[in-house]
Order: sequence, then structure tokens, then C-alpha cells
Amino acid sequence: MTENILELNNLTKFFPAKAGGIFSRAKGEVRAVDGVSLTVARGETVGLVGESGCGKTTVGRTVMKLYEPTSGQIVFDGQDITNLKRKEMKPIRSKMQMIFQDPFSSLNPRHTVGTIISSSYTIHDIEPEGGVEHSVRELLTLVGLNPEHINRFPHEFSGGQRQRIGIARSLALKPKLIVADEPVSALDVSIQAQVINLLDDLQKELGLSYLFVAHDLSIVQHISDRVVVMYLGKVMEMAPTRELFANPRHPYTKALLSAVPVADPKMGRSRERIILQGDLPSPVNPPSGCVFNTRCWKAQDICRTAVPETIQVTPLQTVACHFPEV
Repeated sequence: MTENILELNNLTKFFPAKAGGIFSRAKGEVRAVDGVSLTVARGETVGLVGESGCGKTTVGRTVMKLYEPTSGQIVFDGQDITNLKRKEMKPIRSKMQMIFQDPFSSLNPRHTVGTIISSSYTIHDIEPEGGVEHSVRELLTLVGLNPEHINRFPHEFSGGQRQRIGIARSLALKPKLIVADEPVSALDVSIQAQVINLLDDLQKELGLSYLFVAHDLSIVQHISDRVVVMYLGKVMEMAPTRELFANPRHPYTKALLSAVPVADPKMGRSRERIILQGDLPSPVNPPSGCVFNTRCWKAQDICRTAVPETIQVTPLQTVACHFPEV
């Protein structure tokens, strides 16, 4: 048995960029994911962070083969699944599931909760022990919902409850890996902690591995064992959570962390706030050299011409920068 449940090796996903209109020809390509390499160990939570448009959601969907990768390699549970067709992927999909960002649009409003959760059994032609209804009621109990509500419809639940239904659906086939695509960003702050704690408890109870996609660094800090920082389709830095938050090495990571709210007013006032200048460049035409050079206060000529190699700055921390922080 391999130590890692998931390995991505130089994964890329490009989309055709059209000038306008459904019949127009492709005009270049959107480099949504550009050479991403990362691992998720068994029982580990890896947080994938970055500002909107950096490609983190595309990574999650490509891992699930909802998008076919342009190049690179996806290894799941020791098996290379990069080029598997839909039929070949079907038995593997039971071991890898996804929690979607929006609990309102990810549930079919015409189906009852029981039908939504049991659809996994129907699609994979599985008869769970004790029967479908018994299993659905157990799953509802597991995620903190009333099993008597099995015949209710999604509109009868709050946002937090709907996300719990989505989590129950993802657990139906007893997966090994769950890709959580910003699972709490659409929820009230008061509900976010409940859902995060639920995911934490489920991981300990069921031995799950998470690829946790998010832009809220305080949530990532709470739930993740390691953090991968992305910018414009590329990995900027990768490190254990505690190490990354205590000593960020990439200028972009440092800028992101400077924006995280601090509970202590004195510490908040004394901390340097780094405000990045300019807008995120277009993924259709990314900057040459280091993709962050147009907004980096440390950028020099080499940053504009040469792509930085990923270097090991500590035994567990890597950074792609010509002039990493010390």
C-alpha cells in the first residue's frame, strides 16, 4: 500500500479561449492549471489556497476527472487514472467523492433527501447492508441531521443543513478521498465552524483524506495538515500548516497571510499589512518568468525572464521563488 492516496505530477489543464460567440474559433488558451505537483497522504488534509482565478477549483475538478487533464499525471491509491475513460473510472469514483461549494445548486430541488443520498447506490448498483433506507438514515445521523427528515425536500433545510446533506451523499460509498471545493464559503460564519468541525470528526472516525480547496486562510489553518499556495495556475509554496503560517517564504504567501484578521487588536495594529499592486494577470497571457513578478515588491530582472525552480528551503517546505523570504 502506497503512503499517498493522491499524487499529482506536473498536472496541467488548459481551456480554449474564444474571442466571442459560440461559433467563434479558439483564440489562445486559458492556462488554468499549469504544472501542479502535490501529494495527499492517507488520513491527511491538504489545503489548496489562493485568490479567485488561481486555478485551485480546476485542480479539484481535474483530480475527480470532471475535467480531463491536458497533460501530467494523476495517481490515485497507487493507480494511474490520468487517461482512464468514463467506464473505467466508474469503479474508482466510489473511492473518491466531492463536496461542492454551493449547497443550494448542488442538490436537485425535485428530489427528496433520501433520493439524493441514495442515488450513489443506484448509480453504482450497490445494495448496502441493511438496505438503502437504513443506510441513508445512518448517514443523516452521522452528519448531525434528523433521520426522520428523509422524505423532505432541499428547500425545507437551511444552508448549513443542505451542506450536511451534500456531505452525507459524498460518504455513502465509503470513499478514501474527498475533494472539498470551498465547502463553507457559501455559509454564514456562525455555521462554518460547525461544518468544519463535522469534517474534522468524520476524518478521525472514518480515516478520510481531504483535498480542501479554500480562499479563507483562517479556515485552512484550522483544518489542514499541509498547505499548498497557488497563483495563476502554479504552485508558489508548499509547507506544513504551522510552518507556513509562522514563516512564509514566498512573497505572495506573505501578502496573503498579512490579510488574515487577528483577534488581538495590539498584534493587528503592529503587524505589517502588504497590499499587492495591480490586478491578477490574465491566464490567457500570463507574465513571462515568474508569474507573480508583475505584483511582487522583490522582483528583479531575472524574475521577468526565468521561471523559478521549486527549491527545498526546509526539509518539509518548498518554494518557487528566485528571492525567497528568510
